Amino acid sequence: MSFDPDDVQRTLCRAWSPATARQWTASNPAAGQCNVTALLVQELFGGDLLKTPLPAGDHFYNRIEGERYDFTASQFDQPIAYVDLPASRADAERGATADELAELRTAFRLHSTKSG
Repeated sequence: MSFDPDDVQRTLCRAWSPATARQWTASNPAAGQCNVTALLVQELFGGDLLKTPLPAGDHFYNRIEGERYDFTASQFDQPIAYVDLPASRADAERGATADELAELRTAFRLHSTKSG
């Protein structure tokens, strides 16, 4: 699958569920999805994991080909003041279970409109 940020965002929105993050709600499907989403995006498309400390804890997202991509920013009411700290997979895995990642991986592939 080639990296098309718009397609990735649409597919993620269809793939997120309570099985991918407990905080998911129909009105805020991106809630709690940052860890698992950042891990899956890096797994599928490479790049770097980044984090920004927020009052509720670290927020995770990706950098691919020098561009920041935060596919879960819509969960917040206010814009994020990104600091783009390097993060490891172990950092992000602290907030996502193996089952949540497996569920998102499966749902993402199921909902993907592009193959390859």
